[in-house]
Amino acid sequence: MIRKTKWLLGGAVILSLMGNLAQAGVSPAEAARLKTDLTPFGSIRAGNQAGTIPAWTGGLSTPPKSYTHEGQHLPNPFPDDKVLFTITAKNVDLYKDHLSKGVVALIKQYPTTFKVPVYQSRRTHTVPKWVMDNIYKNATNANLVGDGAGISGAYGGYPFPILYGDSEHKAWEAMWNHLTRWRGVFVTHRFSEAAVQQNGDYSLVESENQVFFNFYNPKGNEGTLDNLLFDYIAFTNSPPRLAGSAVLIHEPINQIKEPRQAWGYNAGQRRVRRAPSLAYDSPIATSDNLRTADDTDMFNGAMDRYNWKYLGTREIYIPYNNYDLASDKLKYKQILGASNVTSKYTRWELHRVHVVEADLKPSARHIYKKRVFYIDADSWGIALVDQYDNHDELWRVSMAFLTDLYDMPGVWTSLNAYYDLQAHRYYVHGLDNEEPSTYVFENKAPDPRYFSPFSLRRFGR
Repeated sequence: MIRKTKWLLGGAVILSLMGNLAQAGVSPAEAARLKTDLTPFGSIRAGNQAGTIPAWTGGLSTPPKSYTHEGQHLPNPFPDDKVLFTITAKNVDLYKDHLSKGVVALIKQYPTTFKVPVYQSRRTHTVPKWVMDNIYKNATNANLVGDGAGISGAYGGYPFPILYGDSEHKAWEAMWNHLTRWRGVFVTHRFSEAAVQQNGDYSLVESENQVFFNFYNPKGNEGTLDNLLFDYIAFTNSPPRLAGSAVLIHEPINQIKEPRQAWGYNAGQRRVRRAPSLAYDSPIATSDNLRTADDTDMFNGAMDRYNWKYLGTREIYIPYNNYDLASDKLKYKQILGASNVTSKYTRWELHRVHVVEADLKPSARHIYKKRVFYIDADSWGIALVDQYDNHDELWRVSMAFLTDLYDMPGVWTSLNAYYDLQAHRYYVHGLDNEEPSTYVFENKAPDPRYFSPFSLRRFGR
């Protein structure tokens, strides 16, 4: 694999040069809470006082009997669950304390179509035992490097299950937990994406992604990371004007020390070229410019253009356990409404979330002046994002339809939606209902040459 080996993130020499380092982890006594009143990933184990959020009792890792083979669209393990109530434009003010500003805005902008069907909350998230063990070790060893630009002392699990320090420190830690969260070792996913016009028209772009999460390499350790978080490759199968194109990314852990390495293959030119601009607010062509590069996965990449604040925890309704939305019994035309993802197929639950605010630095450039992230306290996956323009107006709302992928096991997403409140349009990423299979996980690292620029032409072709 062609990759510049500049430094080892955990190296003592590098750490001594980086400066602005925080103390390493929490105390052993504090970490012991991960085995008592906190879950192994740091959320509160008990339910809430009102009884509307249950206690965590181990999560969901055993597939239902109707799950028969790898890659199968996941059968709903809760088929008898019914809608408790629905939040609409008529009653939204009664529930606004348990909703993000973006969701309230969507309900009011699309009063006849955007609704929030609320189900009983089920805390399904869990991770494999070896990941739990790593999280426990990380709690006392992990620290931030260089103003939150990187991490050290962590491997194979959330680095900061217990947030500590001041507001900025906690915000960085929460975001690093999202960036490094458990999503398997090696995953393949065939899916479609679509930008929906105001009249409801859309054209599908069919793609395939493959990701190797080096941070979770079962044969690796912190010393073998070589500043690599994951390898990612995506290639497009249709429409014809895009078919054959491919993108390769080597994602560094510390992107300030070593920028993201990206390459693109253009089928028409039959050439592999570097793509150094694929970061921050670069528009993604297949989204019809409704998603930026760092909108992908709700947020990815470097955090250096923003000032960060941790705003505490809230109990809000977020998309969760969306098995029906991901069902192979649905067609894309049923899911993609004219103004929003068809609400009756969605499932929302009350969950604890960490709230993090990012404000653009005066010296930096980005199309979003402010972003507010709502991070699921169990899985550390971002569920909702409110994005503001340069006039401090709420502009876009990003939404991850979280689902427990019990064959992984753990909570990830079955679909991501990106709403533009000003353009009255939206875009979805991750549709796989009409594909023969969904996520396929392998618990092993690929050949090192697999994610090399030399392989990109083969994927594109």
